[in-house]
Amino acid sequence: MSRIAKAPVIIPKGVELNLVGFDLTVKGPKGKLSYALNEAVNLNISNDIVLVEWNQNDKKATAQAGTARANLSNMVKGVSEGFEKKLTLIGVGYRAQAKDNILSLSLGFSHPVDFEVPVGITVETPTQTEIIVRGNDKQLVGEVSAKIRAYRPPEPYKGKGVRYSDEHVVRKEAKKK
Repeated sequence: MSRIAKAPVIIPKGVELNLVGFDLTVKGPKGKLSYALNEAVNLNISNDIVLVEWNQNDKKATAQAGTARANLSNMVKGVSEGFEKKLTLIGVGYRAQAKDNILSLSLGFSHPVDFEVPVGITVETPTQTEIIVRGNDKQLVGEVSAKIRAYRPPEPYKGKGVRYSDEHVVRKEAKKK
């Protein structure tokens, strides 16, 4: 039994939900997102509340219902508030600079790393060692953040690298003689 799928999704003011067949479209002040529902799941839209319905005897339908409800909730939050991830650069000479849709990173390599930001994502650098990734699609924000972090993940001895601002890196003790 999916506990996530049982919870209703409340639609805030200014967000519009459109369901045609199994294609769901959510529009809001921050943009528009689309999602293809699984055939095992139905949506019951009434007033400003959406409930997910499914055959509760089928395990696969139960899993799909929880997934559909979570994705719907993320879409509604994304078009109304948006998502953001903060990254921090730690290391001597590590810098970031955002210009238009290109993020230029100096991460201790012999060359600067230029990351092309995909459509629908905005990247800001309030300081040279902070990166803020914003967008309305939760998956895309997380994917872009993970790609930026993958250029130089934090290492366990000095803690140098690109890390999420709320990430805790477990430090190892250096080798003793």
